[in-house]
Amino acid sequence: MTGVEIVSFGCRLNALEAETMRALARDGALDGTVVVNTCAVTAEAERQGRQTIRRLRRERADARIVVTGCAAQIDPARYAAMPEVDHVIGNDHKLSLDGLGTAERVRVNDAMTLTETGSHLTAGFAERARAFVQVQNGCDHRCTFCVIPFGRGPSRSVPVGAVVEAIKGLVARGIPEIVLTGVDITAYGHDLAERPTLGALVRAVLDGAPALARLRLTSLDGPEIGADLIDLIASEPRLMPHVHLSLQAGNDLILKRMKRRHARADAVRLAERLRRARGDVALGADLIAGFPTETEAQFADTLALVADCGLVHLHVFPYSARPGTAAARMPQVDVAVRRDRAARLRAAGGAALARYAKGFVGATVRALVEDGATARTDHYVSATLERLAPPGTVVTLAVTGAHDGRLIARAIG
Repeated sequence: MTGVEIVSFGCRLNALEAETMRALARDGALDGTVVVNTCAVTAEAERQGRQTIRRLRRERADARIVVTGCAAQIDPARYAAMPEVDHVIGNDHKLSLDGLGTAERVRVNDAMTLTETGSHLTAGFAERARAFVQVQNGCDHRCTFCVIPFGRGPSRSVPVGAVVEAIKGLVARGIPEIVLTGVDITAYGHDLAERPTLGALVRAVLDGAPALARLRLTSLDGPEIGADLIDLIASEPRLMPHVHLSLQAGNDLILKRMKRRHARADAVRLAERLRRARGDVALGADLIAGFPTETEAQFADTLALVADCGLVHLHVFPYSARPGTAAARMPQVDVAVRRDRAARLRAAGGAALARYAKGFVGATVRALVEDGATARTDHYVSATLERLAPPGTVVTLAVTGAHDGRLIARAIG
């Protein structure tokens, strides 16, 4: 094979880093290389990664296969033992040409020793009509279900000035919407000398890039959301009215066993506070179904959170035991029960989104056209366009209908 192929699993952060690796490899020095960027968030993600590695070797017998990402970082020996794999490199090595081109069979450092963010974090990448900019990496918390800190290391932040300059460059290229991303972006700035908050970063971006039309944030951890950020959500029209929260559960005992830093009442109060700040805000959440020891009654508390917090965008995961985590040593809920509860949560979320979408019928909304036939509104509701519109443009839509949580609309300006 010629050129470089990069196959990436998991989060937006992995996708952003895959684009950075692709850019590094454009000079041809890594021709004939396949990079598999693994994910470790669930057992299924790891299984898919290993399955893909085996398939790639069957299809590309002469290729050089390099495995990286969180799963490889956490358990490099497992991937080094695969006969299909030529090299295993850690997360801190994958974002340099030297790292990708290593001659070492295994090159993985202890993630907990990482202290630098690296210039790659400000590069950003375009996906359809928007671009993602990584402002933070790693996590200092130890939720009992999560293995990601062992793959990403401690929380590290990109300096404010570097983020602003990266975004100005993307805006100059015509990108209308920027998404700030990271592992735990509400921890932003704790490690920097000036200790800026995420709210301070958002303010700096909006002030420093006045031509930026739209700004979004990825998942936020409630206990770290400061008053300055809520004030911006309330007052800044360029900051989109969509907040996605890392809630995980709606029962206090389960939240305690997860080692989360909020109670159920805190989540409900935060949702109410956000709606007071911006009445039209659309709220979403990450939720885990079937956490160890979870009873049906405890699950019912999580299910009720959809209505109690007014959630319309859900990311639902059936619990997946991760080796080395405290939750993996707790009494496990049957896998079939986990899947059933996840399905019920998704159904509740789907119904909530469908009701929410119907509320826009007959109204006009602003939206970013993604691929000509679809657009995404300020509130992150997907719209099917009756007529094609130019990708990457921000348009006004007349909403003529809604089906299964999607709007049907035509561009009017």
